Amino acid sequence: MPVAAIADAHLGGPGGAAAPLADQIDALDAETCERLVVLGDLFQVWVGSRRFETGEIARVVHALERLRGRGVPTHYVEGNRDFFLRRSEYEVYFDSIGLELSFETSGRRYLVVHGDGLNARDYLYRFWRRVSKNPLSRMGMLGLPKRVAEFLIRRTEDGLSKTNFKHKFRIPEEMLLAYGRKRLSEGYDELLFGHFHEPREWVVPEGKIRILDAWFSTRAVEWITGESQEPSPPSPP
Repeated sequence: MPVAAIADAHLGGPGGAAAPLADQIDALDAETCERLVVLGDLFQVWVGSRRFETGEIARVVHALERLRGRGVPTHYVEGNRDFFLRRSEYEVYFDSIGLELSFETSGRRYLVVHGDGLNARDYLYRFWRRVSKNPLSRMGMLGLPKRVAEFLIRRTEDGLSKTNFKHKFRIPEEMLLAYGRKRLSEGYDELLFGHFHEPREWVVPEGKIRILDAWFSTRAVEWITGESQEPSPPSPP
């Protein structure tokens, strides 16, 4: 059976309200879907604490709970707008939460990563990522008074929209290919990215590298069928 994938929904931001995506999740079942893989940035900002839960978050996580109840495994790969989800109250809605995921379907081996942090030229974002996603910042954020923490979340959301805008304007193809070829050589057939919001595919000697389209653009769940397709090879540098 195919695998359902959702990348970069950004609900509460450009992805709008949660109802359409929650309805799509409710339409999945174990008869037609092997598993659901979320490639990060499901919400505009998602912090791993119920204190900051919005109605949009509640609606989607309850749909995920119902999906797992129907026997469909669900997996979450953290994105740049996700904070401290591992070892949080939201772990119960997923079979796994991590920085990457590997799975096999129809005999093809897949590796999934979000893709943020791969651009070595984006020094500001890489610095911000180290500062904002570490045990000390987790302790500070989750221990702050709710009003203060919510203010910082709003500031974080605003800052995220600006830190790596110029670097996302042009997809760092050479860096993605170098990283992708290295990871594919570990024994995978295909590497899936989110984060860049624009679908791309490259065939390299080691396998296939693919960027999934953003849900907020397509409003559609993508399907990973395990079939090997042959898009155009990467353009020369």
